[in-house]
Amino acid sequence: MPNSDIRKILFVGNYLPRKCGIATFTYDMRHSLARIFPDAECSVVPVNDRMNAYDYPAEVQFEIQEADLESYWLAADFINSSSTDIVCLQHEYGIFGGSCGSHVLALMNELRVPVVTTLHTVLKEPSPDQLRVLKAVCRLSSRVVVMTKRARAFLNEIYEVPASKIDIIAHGIPDVPFEKTDQYKARFQLSGKLVALTFGLLSPNKGIEHVLQSMPEIISHFPDFTYVVLGATHPGLVQAQGEQYRQSLERMAHDLGISKNVRFFDRFVDLAELTDFILAADIYVTPYLNQAQITSGTLAYSFGCGKPIVSTPYWHAEELLAEGRGMIVPFADPAALAEAITILCKDEPMRSQMARNAYQIGREMIWENSAKQYQKVFHQVCDEKASRPVIRSVAGSQAGLKLELPGWRFDHLRRMTDKNGLIQHASHSVPNMAEGYCTDDNARALILTVHLEELGCLSTGLERMANRYAAFIDSAYNPDTKRFRNFLGQDCRWLEATGSEDSQGRTVWALGACAGRSKRSKLRSWAELNFPKAAAPLRATISPRAWAFGLLGLNSYLLRVGEDHQAVSIRDELAGRLVDLYQRSATDDWPWFEEILSYDLGRVPHALIATGFHSENRDTLEIGLHALRWLIKVQKAPRQYFQPVGCYGFYPKGAEKARFDQQPIEANSMVSACMEAYRATRDSFWLKEAQSSFAWFLGRNDLGLELYDSTSGGCFDGLQEDRVNRNQGAESTLAFLHSLAEMNQFVRLQSASVRQFHDFVPVS
Repeated sequence: MPNSDIRKILFVGNYLPRKCGIATFTYDMRHSLARIFPDAECSVVPVNDRMNAYDYPAEVQFEIQEADLESYWLAADFINSSSTDIVCLQHEYGIFGGSCGSHVLALMNELRVPVVTTLHTVLKEPSPDQLRVLKAVCRLSSRVVVMTKRARAFLNEIYEVPASKIDIIAHGIPDVPFEKTDQYKARFQLSGKLVALTFGLLSPNKGIEHVLQSMPEIISHFPDFTYVVLGATHPGLVQAQGEQYRQSLERMAHDLGISKNVRFFDRFVDLAELTDFILAADIYVTPYLNQAQITSGTLAYSFGCGKPIVSTPYWHAEELLAEGRGMIVPFADPAALAEAITILCKDEPMRSQMARNAYQIGREMIWENSAKQYQKVFHQVCDEKASRPVIRSVAGSQAGLKLELPGWRFDHLRRMTDKNGLIQHASHSVPNMAEGYCTDDNARALILTVHLEELGCLSTGLERMANRYAAFIDSAYNPDTKRFRNFLGQDCRWLEATGSEDSQGRTVWALGACAGRSKRSKLRSWAELNFPKAAAPLRATISPRAWAFGLLGLNSYLLRVGEDHQAVSIRDELAGRLVDLYQRSATDDWPWFEEILSYDLGRVPHALIATGFHSENRDTLEIGLHALRWLIKVQKAPRQYFQPVGCYGFYPKGAEKARFDQQPIEANSMVSACMEAYRATRDSFWLKEAQSSFAWFLGRNDLGLELYDSTSGGCFDGLQEDRVNRNQGAESTLAFLHSLAEMNQFVRLQSASVRQFHDFVPVS
């Protein structure tokens, strides 16, 4: 393919003059690829770790502020409108803002161009958030590039990235001649000395103190041996504690009596000066203390320049220096360092042979070769893009993949259910017994079991759990007040005489679902017996949501019971109240039932759509549809994906919409409302909006993070500004499972005309 087919490449990552290894890598890669693509524009969008920006070169066209989420969306808008053909993203958790660098997902979710991501860190034992973020990064990338075979294996086995999506391209290195060290030693006043070098930003994990502790033994054999420590202190360390670490190394050298044999060069050097330092060295030492370092630019540079290397066994070193290409010593072992360095100093032929071998292998790693391999990957990605139209999936990928509905997992629901019923809260995935139980959640759980029964997914174990939820609701009824109680303590004592109005409405909904939709005769009979005494008190409630919940139960109940005059009367009264609220409150720019958008928002239009459809009341149906369309608009602006009203402040009329915390019940209520709208109208618009709302659980959201935890079967409690709330309470888990049931119900019941809506694929 001719170079002109790719006209603009955009690099995202740290960039010089910011002082860090990835900034240097991005800079070198960009310039190498600019030579390979002479007719293409090679632009950069760097990430800033401070407000006062760096003095970037002309190729920088836009800048991202690390901690500012909005900045990532603006960057995506810029890239999408800039005729970019491909984005080359540098990924390391610490580059980007948010929990474990999750802000990068906000950028990737919005991009409309293919992304090739180079992974600089692939952990063997990631935290749950690290795992979740990197899996999402790989999902949103057209291809991912790693630098070692071990990284590829980790990515495939731990992060579940298909091997066919992974490329190995070694860390690029400068192309330098294989020369003697003498002329370069003279530049740094090192003539006549045996020189060992360590370079890079200084921090305690580099293990330099262990080399210092090895030096008295080395100097006893080679008095002119000199250890050069090249590099500024890591900026983060300087900000936290100044130059304490460097000063501690200098004090150690003084105390060991080796100060004259140690040279500290306190500066961040450019590539030309760095190359001169490497060529001046006889031995390169990487005494790093972290085994989990999958890539080391300093190791690659020194190896490619033909330097004999002594290293601790971190992963990149183990792979690159295998089969005698270097000397490996244990971590934090000054004696072993002294022995290995002394052997190399004594055996000049061995040192020379190791240098020649490293230099020869290093020719494969020079930036020109690395750039050609990236060129091949870029063309492959662009060819694939050209061969088919890009259809963004709900999870934000650019591959045109269908939405695969997660398979059923009830592990967490079982874990949260005991002999009394459904436990209300969890600490991560562990039930929090101290918080007790509530009727709200047991009612929701009972409705879910009716969904599962309709789908043919109700196992014997789940049926037993359903009986516990029903028994909980039965015991919640207080004959003295003729209302349902809501909160039950851990000691099985009710904490109030009458529960909230919402809990009354949800109980009616659960009883109506069992009476009208369940085929389990005993459960149905129990629900039919209790429904009238539960529904009648709804007339005395004043909460619009309680009316909506009750209406959903009444509509289900009337499906089977038919002309129950009392139920019809209550239904019509509650629907009339909601219509009246709407007519008194709604304006052209605020077509809603109240002066605030608060919680469980989709339920009110859901209830009116269902009621209008089943009662054949066109006006009620139209009000529900109109309100729902507006609610969709409100919760998609300014981004074209679901962005629910946050619970910290909600959305008062005339004020700003709260962005966070976003709650799973909002996504669930919108899925249900949109599916009800589709059933009433057969307009595929509602299916797409149900899809969009469901996708929020799977990572199509502000942070690009999945709320559904496939390892536990639970759902996280909310999306915060920079992370997910990792608790998996009953409400959140049921919100996801209800939404999944709605999606599966659609797949089961779709008509032939709707089978063209290809984005739904059930997974057993």
